[in-house]
Amino acid sequence: MQQVKAKKNLGQHFLTDLSVAQRIADTLLDYRETPVLEIGPGMGVLTQYLIADGHDLKVVELDTESVEYLNEHYPELDGRIISADFLKLNLTEIFGDREFCVIGNYPYNISSQILFKILDYKDQVPCCSGMFQREVAQRVAALPGSKTYGILSVLLQAWYDIEYLFTVPEHVFNPPPKVKSGVIKLTRNSVTDLGCDEKLFKTVVKTSFGQRRKTLRNSLRSMVQNDAEVLQNPIFAMRPEQLSVAQFIELTNIIDTTRTE
Repeated sequence: MQQVKAKKNLGQHFLTDLSVAQRIADTLLDYRETPVLEIGPGMGVLTQYLIADGHDLKVVELDTESVEYLNEHYPELDGRIISADFLKLNLTEIFGDREFCVIGNYPYNISSQILFKILDYKDQVPCCSGMFQREVAQRVAALPGSKTYGILSVLLQAWYDIEYLFTVPEHVFNPPPKVKSGVIKLTRNSVTDLGCDEKLFKTVVKTSFGQRRKTLRNSLRSMVQNDAEVLQNPIFAMRPEQLSVAQFIELTNIIDTTRTE
């Protein structure tokens, strides 16, 4: 079978630099005893190193042409290729209550959605690594005060330690994307309870950054019922990109108090 043709609607850009694939695979060397799910393996450039490293590997691939290629070239994956849309998968049906790592050269058009889904399984995913559009990778790893610090930064950093590992240039892909790529690693931290209402925390973060140029006093006014006194708290004079995860938790608890009185 000939090589798979990249499909624009699937956001496919096939990595051709094997040394980059090896470096990405190496991010999971400390997790050889944990099952691994690779998202979007394409023609298996990353897959081959994960197999060589001895991982208990499953792959999920939406592109039927890629699935045919993988079946032909990687007999080790027999029964381990899930031909489906990752965003629609129930991962509990695949892994039960076991832990599993996630890795991939992720389709850039759904990379943020992939990360939000990882959050849904945060208690089962000790490590998630791989390649994203550099802008997304930088946003995930951004610190408070940065212009790229946003919703993904806060929600992921609440539960994971983030490392931005390295940048990947455009020319090592076929076809080359119009943007640079970045490889990051998310390692589950020790937090088991945020110390606030988790659902409200997500709403506060998303609402705050929905109007990121405004102070929190303006963007969150509708969430504070007895606003006159509470809104005088100095935290409401800040803008969302100035707040750490801990401060967003504090803010959530302040708002929660006004909602339950």
